[in-house]
Amino acid sequence: MISFSNVSKTYHIRKFRKDVLNDLTFSIQTGSSLGICGANGAGKSTLMRLISGVESPTSGRIERTVSCSWPIGYSSCFQSSLTGADNARFIARIYEKDVGELLSYVEDFAQLGAYFHQPIYSYSAGMLARLAFGISLAIEFDCYLVDEVTAAGDDRFRQKCEEALHYRRENGTLLMISHDPGTLRSYCERGAVLHEGSLTFYDTIDEAIDIHMNNQAA
Repeated sequence: MISFSNVSKTYHIRKFRKDVLNDLTFSIQTGSSLGICGANGAGKSTLMRLISGVESPTSGRIERTVSCSWPIGYSSCFQSSLTGADNARFIARIYEKDVGELLSYVEDFAQLGAYFHQPIYSYSAGMLARLAFGISLAIEFDCYLVDEVTAAGDDRFRQKCEEALHYRRENGTLLMISHDPGTLRSYCERGAVLHEGSLTFYDTIDEAIDIHMNNQAA
């Protein structure tokens, strides 16, 4: 289970203050498949980083009884001067996984070819997403956090993503951000809408999408 208790997140940039999340209290049960809707800049990616533990809240408490992946998407948490393979080796050692097995899995899944052995700074956004997706799937997390990554790559890669995500959804917890309603409907049963710093949960993903669309129209 993942629990937020009175969690707020504020960014201070020079003289600018941005209150992104305001006093959030909720729990996500193990086995959930939850789609999170919200406008650009609403704080969806910030919420994912807080859930994963990549960032800490400004105030409040976050508790996890499950292992969470880092947010899988177009933002990179890799060391840019190292190769994709070297980043994978480093992560394998952190999680105490067999380095050879993890490298073999990632190389096959991400389909980066010779770029797997090139520095990260030479990668496109899609290549970064494929690398992050491959490394995340090579490690068995209880909860997977996904941010638009299913758009990366060609049709064959997208098919592999879909199969892997459906398997993870059936055997664990899946939290997904996407601007594509069809993607959310494909993977998620329940939904939530992040709007003006508040997160509201709905019993179905269709209801969450409808509320989000109404917010956008307003």
